[in-house]
Amino acid sequence: MNTLSNVETRGGETYPPSTGLAPGVFPSAVNTPAGVSVDYIHDPLKQWYVFRASYGRVDRASDYLVACGTYTYIAKRYADKVIDGRRRRVLENLIPNLVFAYTTAEDADRYVKGTPELTYLTYYYNHFETDEFGKNPPLTVSCREMENFIRATSSHNEHLLFVKPSQCHYKSGDMVKVVDGPFVGVEGMVARVSGQQRVVLSLSSVGLVSTAYVPTAFIEKL
Repeated sequence: MNTLSNVETRGGETYPPSTGLAPGVFPSAVNTPAGVSVDYIHDPLKQWYVFRASYGRVDRASDYLVACGTYTYIAKRYADKVIDGRRRRVLENLIPNLVFAYTTAEDADRYVKGTPELTYLTYYYNHFETDEFGKNPPLTVSCREMENFIRATSSHNEHLLFVKPSQCHYKSGDMVKVVDGPFVGVEGMVARVSGQQRVVLSLSSVGLVSTAYVPTAFIEKL
């Protein structure tokens, strides 16, 4: 059973460990502003839910969920921004308005429908499925996909991209694994994105995420 430490951070305020992560190894725990650190441990009663937080309140939602004992993840990347006339390196959200939470169906429903402090939080729905009532169910992401996603994005590399299929020019349909470098352990397909060879991974119905440049020598076909 893998144990993964919480790597959610506030935008630019806390800097988590980075660099390459071996398969099954994730960053050390980072305390939230509330002083709470929540471990992610595989639990058959929990799933990775995708929540949408309106008006840029992703970090605020995450802080609340973590304080309630729920493991969360927000994908971020470094970016150079001009703030008050000075260029600064800050963390920005890779996928706008989305926070991922590992929780039970009951708690997910309570957060979205029964928590006054989270009125701005809604489900991200799966538009490719319908339930017995003909409605789209809340989107969940498998642990395997989520762990691959965390492995790819936890370094906050400034060249990470959230991309559309039209931006990816695949070399083949083969699945590959990165065996060296800062993205070691990441699985996906090799593609040219923004003129560079990268590895692109799929995150269920959320979309596609591209690593930074990965040399051919660092790629192994699965």
